[in-house]
Amino acid sequence: MNYIKTKYYDTNIQIYAMKKMFPQFKSKIKSRFDIEFVGDLIVKEELPKYTVFINYRGNKSPIVKILSPTLVENAKHIYPDSKTLCLYHPENYKWKKENLIANEIMGWTAGWIYFYEVWLQTNIWYGPEAPHNLTKKQNE
Repeated sequence: MNYIKTKYYDTNIQIYAMKKMFPQFKSKIKSRFDIEFVGDLIVKEELPKYTVFINYRGNKSPIVKILSPTLVENAKHIYPDSKTLCLYHPENYKWKKENLIANEIMGWTAGWIYFYEVWLQTNIWYGPEAPHNLTKKQNE
């Protein structure tokens, strides 16, 4: 179920969309543009259950971390300093506060998990990639 993007922002819209599409995720409002979501994601029945942390930060790119299972050292498409997932290249996609975590980030996170699991088995990343400098801070 996709929700229509609106030019008006309301914290409750983010939480409602997540509860509707991913009811296993719990939310914690820290401020108007700071919401934390934590929950389990099972991408495929035969793959492990992943506990995911997502921090919605308004117009700043969301922070997405895998809490469990522990990821291997030097995993692909992880910002090395913050251990957060690299889900998209900032030059290819501009995050806006009106974008919904449930519509955008959750699908990309599930895709990242799937491609990570395949990479563990084959040492080949079959997911989309864009060359970029991994030392760039995600907060920028």
